[in-house]
Amino acid sequence: MPQLAIQIRAANIDPALLDLPWELPLADWPTSYLAALPRGISRHVVRFVNLSGRVIAVKEIGETVAHREYLLLRDLNRLDAPSVQPTAVITGRKNSQGEDLNSALVTEHLQYSLPYRALFAQYMRPETATRLIDSLAVLLVRLHLLGFYWGDVSLSNTLFRRDADEFAAYLVDAETGELHHRLTPGQRNYDVDLARTNIIGELMDLQAGSFMPEDVDVIEIGNRIQQRYEDLWNELTAEESFDLNERWRVSERIKRLNDLGFDVGELSMSTDLSGTTMRIEPRVVDAGHHHRQVMRLTGLDVQEAQAQRMLNDLETYRLWHGRQDEPLELVAHSWMAEVFEPVINTVPPQLRRKLEPAQIFHEVLEHRWFLAEQAGHDIPIVEAAQSYVQNVLEHRPDEEAFLDPVEDEEEILNGYGTFDEDDDFGVDEPSFIREGGSAHSAGDSPAF
Repeated sequence: MPQLAIQIRAANIDPALLDLPWELPLADWPTSYLAALPRGISRHVVRFVNLSGRVIAVKEIGETVAHREYLLLRDLNRLDAPSVQPTAVITGRKNSQGEDLNSALVTEHLQYSLPYRALFAQYMRPETATRLIDSLAVLLVRLHLLGFYWGDVSLSNTLFRRDADEFAAYLVDAETGELHHRLTPGQRNYDVDLARTNIIGELMDLQAGSFMPEDVDVIEIGNRIQQRYEDLWNELTAEESFDLNERWRVSERIKRLNDLGFDVGELSMSTDLSGTTMRIEPRVVDAGHHHRQVMRLTGLDVQEAQAQRMLNDLETYRLWHGRQDEPLELVAHSWMAEVFEPVINTVPPQLRRKLEPAQIFHEVLEHRWFLAEQAGHDIPIVEAAQSYVQNVLEHRPDEEAFLDPVEDEEEILNGYGTFDEDDDFGVDEPSFIREGGSAHSAGDSPAF
């Protein structure tokens, strides 16, 4: 074996990176290094690798592009954008004959995330596509507000995590991206139109592979990205005019933005020359309104819709116990001790890899509503949690890493490697993935 002279560029270098077989093409890495994770179509060879008790994604790519994408992802992480976290760039690779190998970009695997193809199991309804597109529209708006031009928007370049009854989308591939102070309408429109074209093609591909019913109008679903994007962008950025005696509309606008999950850091307000009307324009909007509230009150790092569900339950708890006049921070402390923690502690340690704690809590609330509807009376939250663990959670595979035992290298390469366009994916579609998390739906219900 030749003496390797690889170079590693990373903010924090894990020495275990040096133990990986960089002298081999990524496609030839032994299965002992690999983690069996589902992934979608990629123009590059990508492998998931076990490293220091965690999972990383390794992508073979040209050196210049690898460094550029690494820096872009670091910038996006500093801006708190929903994207994967870059770990390192590996250059100077050579094989046993001394021939140059492509560089490698290393990113952290996003826990509890799945590619869109893994979500289209036989148990999923076609409406899942619209939910994924809605989450992609939110992601695209958030990136555009930060001045990020994607240049290659698609479902394939996105990972999805459960967020209560919705999905949260994360950027995976930033090869073609550019970061600007502010995007032009032309740049934004190009991204949206490209997203529409790619989504329609991807959904057609799903239909061809029998992953989606043939009678579903994929063009109509694909067109949804444009409408959802424009509606959200206008709500977040458009000016609004109203009479001076309608100042309550300022608070109403802020509330609408908060309901969408965005904070308003600054507003620009002005009156016309006659002094009879006022204009309001959001200057700074930031996503994660409910997430930050939950983080401040409980210290929990959760998704936006999960946070909104938790806050609703917290307010119900506050009202039910007559504590409306107490500081919310004190009530949140009691709610954590009396509601949230007992629910999570009901889950045996060996089952806690199934879902994120916040998603488990959300599904327990749904399960409790379902049980109460059947019984005709309220069900204690711990009793509902025990029923959920026994009847729902135990039968679901782990979503933390989605790891499955792999018999040989062929299974990894066919099931979890880089797919060809006509590949049948080789993945047993996960039975737990179906719309809305649980097999039933519910409104908010008290959790105490």
